[in-house]
Amino acid sequence: MPLSRIEVRRPRPDHEVHALIEAVYQAQREALGVPEGDRQIRYVEHRPDRFAAPPTRTDDYTVVEITLFPGRSIDAKRALYASIVRRFGEVGIAPDDVFIVLHEPPLENWGIRGGQPASEVDLGFPLDV
Repeated sequence: MPLSRIEVRRPRPDHEVHALIEAVYQAQREALGVPEGDRQIRYVEHRPDRFAAPPTRTDDYTVVEITLFPGRSIDAKRALYASIVRRFGEVGIAPDDVFIVLHEPPLENWGIRGGQPASEVDLGFPLDV
């Protein structure tokens, strides 16, 4: 149940927006074993003057933040990063313009399925990938 946010510094056509959302979703499925249909991905577009970027980055600079349940291995995270960067490349975003951050709050900090702590719920899928 990752919560993902893609933040960009310039407008993109709808087909590219949908491709970026799909890229993050497919990378999560591939690398983390996220269940089919588990897609909670937001796309946020900023004006460049309201989204500062390192001076060596272009207007394609894109930040992806993913909040997810803890438990994934470093190999799974590496695969996630590589898959997102590769898939964004298919949309024309250079690898150096992609910045990815993962947040892993403990399961007791997630209120799911009617407000129950995730630590007390059978999630129905493994986290140790």
